[in-house]
Amino acid sequence: MLTGLADLGQAYLNILNFTSLAYGLSGALLGIIVGCLPGLSATLCIALLTTLTIKLAANDAILILICSYVGTLYGGSRTAILLNIPGTAANAASCADGHALALRGEAGRAIGIATSGAFSGTLFGVLCLAAFTPVLAEVSLSFGAYEFFWLALLGVAMSGSIVGNDPLKGWLMGTLGLFVAQIGQEGLYAYDRFTFGWSQLSGGISLIPALVGAFGFAEVLTTLADPVERKMVEMRDSVLPRFREGRAILAHRAAFGGDRVLTGLMPGVGEDAGAWMSYAAAKAVSKEKEQFGKGSIDGLMAAETGDMSSIPGHIIPALALGIPGSAPSAVLMAAMIIHGIQPGPMLMIQHPQFIYDVVAMTSLATVSILIFGLFLIKPLLLVLKIRRAVLMPIIFLLCTVGAFASASRLFDIYCMIAIGIGAFFLRRRGYQMAPFVLGLVLGGLLDKSLRRGLVLSDGSIEPFFTRPISIGFATVTILILLLYIPAFKALISNITGGISRQIGRLTSRHA
Repeated sequence: MLTGLADLGQAYLNILNFTSLAYGLSGALLGIIVGCLPGLSATLCIALLTTLTIKLAANDAILILICSYVGTLYGGSRTAILLNIPGTAANAASCADGHALALRGEAGRAIGIATSGAFSGTLFGVLCLAAFTPVLAEVSLSFGAYEFFWLALLGVAMSGSIVGNDPLKGWLMGTLGLFVAQIGQEGLYAYDRFTFGWSQLSGGISLIPALVGAFGFAEVLTTLADPVERKMVEMRDSVLPRFREGRAILAHRAAFGGDRVLTGLMPGVGEDAGAWMSYAAAKAVSKEKEQFGKGSIDGLMAAETGDMSSIPGHIIPALALGIPGSAPSAVLMAAMIIHGIQPGPMLMIQHPQFIYDVVAMTSLATVSILIFGLFLIKPLLLVLKIRRAVLMPIIFLLCTVGAFASASRLFDIYCMIAIGIGAFFLRRRGYQMAPFVLGLVLGGLLDKSLRRGLVLSDGSIEPFFTRPISIGFATVTILILLLYIPAFKALISNITGGISRQIGRLTSRHA
């Protein structure tokens, strides 16, 4: 306990210097600017910044990425309120009430409420991040090759629900990511696989070009293919929240904070789900349900606190288990791997201080969005006036430079373009890229763990199904797959419904 507190204190001292503060504030500001631009996402922002921070020290680079992650999701509330266009998917729940307030001439008030809600939500999530991650990481130290195999397979199974509504498409993209991860020399004997005699493929498909192509170049093509411009509502009132609204924000955090962080702990449930679940919970207990969707303060507050408090919740399983909870956290995990930090059960052995460093980084990001959100509101709104026709070529240039800078190979640019074009057409068919990246990240772990396990067991698959933790992971993985089969889902619903009715009858008899 005391050792953990000492490590946490050391982590805060490590970022209290000019360089770290400058990196953190710059990352948060850049994230807010990206979030303010409709169509650009936290996933895109992290992917691009990964390429630009590749030469920095690991902690400095991760600091920038985490601050930009938090800043992007917060910045998306600006366009949701002023344009009725969510800057990111997580801000969709803020559109109805936020834009309704803006149309009533209370745009500043709406932005102030969103800022205060985002700050309190993220702060609560940081406390949970500091409390839960070390405990979960300690438990995961008992994992071996067999458990790592099922853990990686569980992550791919989760890809069916990480984004979108069609699990089959998610699994297909996750499987595609697993296949792409096998291209090049295999990890144990350096034998070429799926290279077709092309020497450039022997090194495999690098993670950075794949990330930049799947999220950066594909986003450029998607945006240019569907340009939409909307008129912005003018802001004339103050952004500073009133005292009564501040008390309401604290009350809402106390009532619904824990379940939103727990939502983030479930891999596959994104920040947008956290926002909608928080919105639904607030509406269920509100005395003014009819105001929701028409400019409700409670509705806007619930949406913003919900999506922001789930951010640390998504980081917890990514750090402790190596299973990201959302698309941005999947890219963030990939960035950690690129910088030599392997999230998962071995993190507490190889980098025991890093978990506490992430807590300190997220705390800095939380303070940054409060400062920029309340005191730089009008300068930040100028970003909304940038035309997409000007912005997209700049992003494409950054994609190209980033893909080349990672290894100085022209082949990586070709990979970025090829993956980006493929991702563009797949996205138009409803196939999302986050499961693909998750499969790409977990592919090496799954392959090596399977082969090592078979070597240790002399080719027997029995230990994969007989070790206690392996049995648990295997059961959860199989149940996740079965729950998407309608007949099995209906059977489970009937069983649980029957049990609930029996409990109700027994309770009524005793009463």
